[in-house]
Amino acid sequence: MNNYLNIISFDVPYPPNYGGIIDVFFKLKALNQLGVKIILHTYEYGRGEQKELQKYCETVYYYKRNKNLNKVLSKLPFIVNSRINNQLLKKLQSNNYPILFEGLHTTYPLIRNQLNKRQIIVRAHNVEHHYYLGLSRSENSKTKRLYFLTEALKLKKYQPILNSSSHILSISKNDYNYFKKKLRTHIDYIPAFHQNNEINISVGKGDYALYHGDLRVSDNIKACNYLCEIFSLLNYSLIIAGNTNNKLFVNKIKTYPNIKLINQVDNENLNHLIKNAHINILPTFQNTGIKLKLINALFSGRFCLVNNEMVENTGLENLCQIANSKKEFLSKILELKDKSFPETEIIKRKQTLTEFDNLKNAQKIIDLIF
Repeated sequence: MNNYLNIISFDVPYPPNYGGIIDVFFKLKALNQLGVKIILHTYEYGRGEQKELQKYCETVYYYKRNKNLNKVLSKLPFIVNSRINNQLLKKLQSNNYPILFEGLHTTYPLIRNQLNKRQIIVRAHNVEHHYYLGLSRSENSKTKRLYFLTEALKLKKYQPILNSSSHILSISKNDYNYFKKKLRTHIDYIPAFHQNNEINISVGKGDYALYHGDLRVSDNIKACNYLCEIFSLLNYSLIIAGNTNNKLFVNKIKTYPNIKLINQVDNENLNHLIKNAHINILPTFQNTGIKLKLINALFSGRFCLVNNEMVENTGLENLCQIANSKKEFLSKILELKDKSFPETEIIKRKQTLTEFDNLKNAQKIIDLIF
């Protein structure tokens, strides 16, 4: 196969250590494994150029993201406006290969309407204005709350640009249903790409609960504060793993004798924590996209305790324990902490998680494009 594909990533997709970037990295890795020749265009704003990407891409182009505060004042969403780059447009015009835009963030070239007759695919990582509205509700800072709310309004107005694409690849069933109603282009559901090649779960028991996530995201901090209130009433250990520079949050965790924060955790140690936890506890207050941390926990961890917002309409409900109030979380933790994780649950996961096969889903994308 001699199929070339431009992929435009909103951030450097290595290391794959947070949400959407995990999906981008393991998608391009799977596409490469199936013979697609990838021309990667990526925005760099702190992660640096990564040699690892050369293993999976024919060429990698880096572009600077312009995060000047003046960009916030535009009618365009900041996540789009800060990624306007004329060099990117010239590079795309220099070949005639299909283009996969990762996220609404990267789609400014569609406004210019200079990519006529090209196969255009957009990977929708969220319904973005829903996501930003959720961030505004989770944020304590008035300034940030106003920014997220304003960005949500701009993103909703900008969303029809997606009709300029040939295909939208939704990452969740909820998003698929939403886009199917709102857009006139072709919508396909392609599940999230992830690091797991097989189910790798230990039966038996662990001796702690684990919450993991990007602790720079306000919804995740809100979830951690919620869990702190619950575990302050329990004689059971909770580990919180993620990356944060929030000193107020770090100092708060120190006041709880049974709660430990592991900051700046790398993938290897995080995988170890997920596998050895007795309960992967993952509440969220945003029913948007699909949470990669849930996928990782189901492939590698024992019990997964979540709320409805985490699993609603994902098809994964029967693999999780569900609680929707502090009282219910307390009850479930007390029920599970002395319960051995059985082999039957591993069999159930193997049957259900076949939907999240990276190579099969990469092949679906290839069939759509080529």
